[in-house]
Amino acid sequence: AHHGKSYHLGLGKHVTRSNLAKANQNRDYHIFEAYAYHMVEKVQTKRKTDIFKLGGNVYAFDSTTIDLCLNVFWWAKFRKRKGGIKIHTLYDVETQIPAFFHITTASVHDSKVMNEIPYETGAYYIFDRGYNCFKSLYKIETLESYFVVRAKTNLQFKSKHWKRRLPENVLSDAIGELTVYK
Repeated sequence: AHHGKSYHLGLGKHVTRSNLAKANQNRDYHIFEAYAYHMVEKVQTKRKTDIFKLGGNVYAFDSTTIDLCLNVFWWAKFRKRKGGIKIHTLYDVETQIPAFFHITTASVHDSKVMNEIPYETGAYYIFDRGYNCFKSLYKIETLESYFVVRAKTNLQFKSKHWKRRLPENVLSDAIGELTVYK
């Protein structure tokens, strides 16, 4: 479709998909990863807003599982007859742009990937219940960053300060200290 453009770029003939796939087999994937993060950074600066007025970036971290056919992706074995990968995404809530991706096999537990996140000082991180890994949450604390995590029912927690006036859809809001670290 773009034969004229490839000719003017000095490529001569048009590039076929099979030739492009063969060429990419020999390329290190890190160049594509670095380029993707460069583009994300560029877009984030253009969309930067300060909706929450917290003085730091606000991120949400979660994962999604993508089912794959075991006949084609034999390396992605997930269950007995099922293949899959998990994409763990750190989502910048204010710019509405993903800031970080990490791809694993689908069998990797969500909390195992928390150490891969490039944490920032002064940022706020929102996690779901599956991310109750106290070692990783403590790492966020040492960076003088903040985290919000949905508590498990057996979480042992001592309240230090309660917020008195709450919106009607918020059940409770407290700053506290974990009493048991497992």
